[in-house]
Amino acid sequence: QVQLVESGGGLVQAGNSLRLSCAASGRTFSSAAMGWFRQVPGKERECVAVINWAGGSTYYADSVKGRFTISRDNAKSTVYLQMNSLEPEDTAVYYCAARDWPTLATRETAYSYWGQGTQVTVTS
Repeated sequence: QVQLVESGGGLVQAGNSLRLSCAASGRTFSSAAMGWFRQVPGKERECVAVINWAGGSTYYADSVKGRFTISRDNAKSTVYLQMNSLEPEDTAVYYCAARDWPTLATRETAYSYWGQGTQVTVTS
């Protein structure tokens, strides 16, 4: 069983930064692609960023490209999402997810394991 625990969410003003962390346990983290998704009430969960097993390939949604950076530290079994220049539209619950495969994927169904989510609220 895999456990994913997110941290780092909070309330910030527009233009500021936050860094989310996701600590993984229970399996070989270093062989798994990891993703960050977000969801607002009444909308579908959106893939924000993905990183492959080694960290050499990444994907970003157009809405966050140039502002968010995903990274990972396999020695610490942790994946990060650095969020800069935050906008009110970034307000959502952010979820960390892990695949059973090492390659990138953006569909929710490609991910087998999910964290409990952390709230990010950006005020104008």
